[in-house]
Amino acid sequence: MRQYLALTWIALITVLLAACSSTPKKSPSIQLNPILVKKLNSLQMPNSLPIPVARVHAAELKDTWGASRSRGRLHEGIDIIAPRGTKVFSVTEGLIADLRKNNLGGKVVWILGPGGSWHYYAHLDGHKRGLKVGNYVQKGQLIGYVGNSGNARHTAPHLHYGIYLQGKGRGVVNPYPYLR
Repeated sequence: MRQYLALTWIALITVLLAACSSTPKKSPSIQLNPILVKKLNSLQMPNSLPIPVARVHAAELKDTWGASRSRGRLHEGIDIIAPRGTKVFSVTEGLIADLRKNNLGGKVVWILGPGGSWHYYAHLDGHKRGLKVGNYVQKGQLIGYVGNSGNARHTAPHLHYGIYLQGKGRGVVNPYPYLR
């Protein structure tokens, strides 16, 4: 009987310790709707895209592609300078594939677009309220606001916009020629 009680207490303590553990639990990954992914993959990536930042004109853009960055990196996108809080719009229709905060990009949005293209919007001041992974967005739909989050916290507010053609974070291309 004592052995049974001792084992019961050990089991109870183990369960309680596991339940109170400070080890973070991984949230289940959200699967994108396969029908919408297939639809997007069947579409062609446009040759020209609208500028994703409100009230910015093509003549104001500077091609910052390939510029040197910290730790020997090269710039994989274009920086579009605008006042903090300026609206940022999706340049294509697509699926919100990732919303997060990371050290480099700060508050970011990843959108899976036509032809399997991936569109990266970084250094945001915030995401559009209610935006969630799995949402389908239309070209021109509000997704966030210009900021300087992440490693841009000591720079002027801007949007870092990148295009990847071979998967999320793979096959980067210069977005400057796409923006009209």
